[in-house]
Amino acid sequence: MPIGWRQNLELLATAETWDNGKPIRETSAADVPLAIDHFRYFASCIRAQEGGISEIDSETVAYHFHEPLGVVGQIIPWNFPLLMASWKMAPALAAGNCVVLKPARLTPLSVLLLMEIVGDLLPPGVVNVVNGAGGEIGEYLATSKRIAKVAFTGSTEVGQQIMQYATQNIIPVTLELGGKSPNIFFADVMDEEDAFFDKALEGFALFAFNQGEVCTCPSRALVQESIYERFMERAIRRVESIRSGNPLDSVTQMGAQVSHGQLETILNYIDIGKKEGADVLTGGRRKLLEGELKDGYYLEPTILFGQNNMRVFQEEIFGPVLAVTTFKTMEEALELANDTQYGLGAGVWSRNGNLAYKMGRGIQAGRVWTNCYHAYPAHAAFGGYKQSGHWP
Repeated sequence: MPIGWRQNLELLATAETWDNGKPIRETSAADVPLAIDHFRYFASCIRAQEGGISEIDSETVAYHFHEPLGVVGQIIPWNFPLLMASWKMAPALAAGNCVVLKPARLTPLSVLLLMEIVGDLLPPGVVNVVNGAGGEIGEYLATSKRIAKVAFTGSTEVGQQIMQYATQNIIPVTLELGGKSPNIFFADVMDEEDAFFDKALEGFALFAFNQGEVCTCPSRALVQESIYERFMERAIRRVESIRSGNPLDSVTQMGAQVSHGQLETILNYIDIGKKEGADVLTGGRRKLLEGELKDGYYLEPTILFGQNNMRVFQEEIFGPVLAVTTFKTMEEALELANDTQYGLGAGVWSRNGNLAYKMGRGIQAGRVWTNCYHAYPAHAAFGGYKQSGHWP
């Protein structure tokens, strides 16, 4: 299957861009290659899979075997259709299961195209794709007696419903849900004007990656008070340099939001932030482009300054909106980072390895990046705390 993906990388990347609105530079350099990597990784896991045996006493042994569950229902979101499909399909197939895959209503195309490319490599019925209304199909998959497990990626609210449905047949559920991830910048990032500092500025701007439509989006930035003014001057300049435009143009860094509804949701949150007293440091408006893109669902990458108890700091916006506040000490940074119902991702930026390690251990998040962000290797664990999901 990875060979089929690789041979059709450009086609799949283009379909993903058409489907979602994200830039072709991301789908061709990140989404599809990462999806291929996950299939290769789990293919190798098959060879490494082992059972176990325990010697209870001189006459008794216990054998431990891994067995497929059967048919698993997998419901994926619209922000990374191909990548999320691979995250779910690859381990399920490697473990010997069959799959019923439900793509998001807004992005059905790329997964269907993938099935046309690799479908003949699988026996009939091993992978099945069902498109349609999410609520109706999701409920059916989670309550069907023919489904042995459900895996869902999406909002916390829908995840709660899926978990309730699954209790009817007492089947296991994997939920990867919302996030409000902190990106924390300590004063020492500005000790030198070097490649490290430039990378930190790039890390700050990653809230706009994939138009901010990422569950682990670093949508909160905590900046040490002693460097706030100097750091933000440079960081805002970096954000304002992000190029929006035609997603099929390789120079475009930020594409369109997935739908008009999502665009309106994001603009509404910006208004909520302003009403709560947040200051708009840059952006805050719909971005008006010319020509054939004049009616596109584009937004200016937006930075708001406020306090951590505001809704724009506490609720997942799923758009290119960053909520920024300051801290004085490591202890305060840790308190602010954990002051959320979510715990999916986090970033720590510091030249001090001991400080970064302490922060990483103290932050309640499934994945904490140190001096980087948005790295998703197939062999690294992924999970979350609190309302960000359930990984049995």
